Amino acid sequence: MFVTPSQASPSTPIRVAIVGTGAIARGSHLPALRALAAEQPLEIVAAVDVDAASVEAFCADAGAGSPYTDLDLMLAEQRPDLVTLGTPPRFHRDQTIASLRAGAWVWCEKPPCPSLEDFDAIEAAEGPEPGGPYAAIVFQHRFGSGADHVRALLAEQAMGRPLVAHCQTTWYRDEAYYSVPWRGRWSTEGGGPSMGHGIHQMDLLLDLLGPWSEIRAMAGRLVHDVETEDVSTALVRFENGTMATVVNSVLSPDEVSRIRIDCERATVELTHLYGHRNADWRITPAPGVSPEQTAAWRDFGADVPSSHEAQLRGLLADLRAGRRPRSSGADGRTSLELVAALYKAAFTGNTVRAGEIGPGDPYYSALHGNAPGWAPEPAGSGA
Repeated sequence: MFVTPSQASPSTPIRVAIVGTGAIARGSHLPALRALAAEQPLEIVAAVDVDAASVEAFCADAGAGSPYTDLDLMLAEQRPDLVTLGTPPRFHRDQTIASLRAGAWVWCEKPPCPSLEDFDAIEAAEGPEPGGPYAAIVFQHRFGSGADHVRALLAEQAMGRPLVAHCQTTWYRDEAYYSVPWRGRWSTEGGGPSMGHGIHQMDLLLDLLGPWSEIRAMAGRLVHDVETEDVSTALVRFENGTMATVVNSVLSPDEVSRIRIDCERATVELTHLYGHRNADWRITPAPGVSPEQTAAWRDFGADVPSSHEAQLRGLLADLRAGRRPRSSGADGRTSLELVAALYKAAFTGNTVRAGEIGPGDPYYSALHGNAPGWAPEPAGSGA
């Protein structure tokens, strides 16, 4: 049974609880909440972590909230309107469902959860439409003035039809990074760079171009001794006909995140690393396009960087209005489905089509699909 909070008026403080008090909570969630608390009624009422010393220090540093080591107890005592999750992916399903059933909306860090089966269980636990509560995924690269401007240009086909696209997340992670026991393992990190690193750029590509229709892929372990891949490449066809290449790597010393879309009348390109501003976007017109038209395309307006703050601002407005937020439900599922399909295509050598991974498919319940050579070795196998 859902206990859904009443729709919040603009003057009603939104009560927020932070679950997981590690680096992402300290470096991204808390600063975003502080900034938004200066704009609107908002109160951090609690923080939760299995490490009592960590959560007590977090609340002391934040100057707000009561510390808890038990999520269910916090939900019962504090009745938050919104829970932000910064815990490892393997906990996201149970923690999100518990929060939704307590009547709280959820803002969950990526990767969303280890499988499509987990995501569908979360979506099934959401409240009824309209009003929720809903669970949204942190995909902050979708947000900000640059992404908004380019999304509108593409939706209007102002630069003509999109034809060719490239999506690149080529980062570098050394042996020390993978010496942390939970990294590079399906059960704890959720996947390799396709899941944990490149999902942000793939999500932005999907947000700009719309639904995909089919994918072919390859994956490899070229350097690191891990269960997952350390590099993947893919070819993706979109429903609108756009053909795209996707590269995800943790083997690339010259680190960059890049999206390029070639349309009939212009190329639009984004080059950055962990976040973008207007200046990181470039639009190159085709021959014959007038300077006036080019200038209009290049007018991005006021600079609003992509950020947790930008996404959270919209989510809070949706919470107050009782409407489904972006990157929740089907809109939040699309990127995880593409990742699952990438792994299936890479590990089977087959073309995978949108919508084909459902209950009964091994890639529905585990991103490794129990594929030989990729699935974790059974406990006690001696391998």
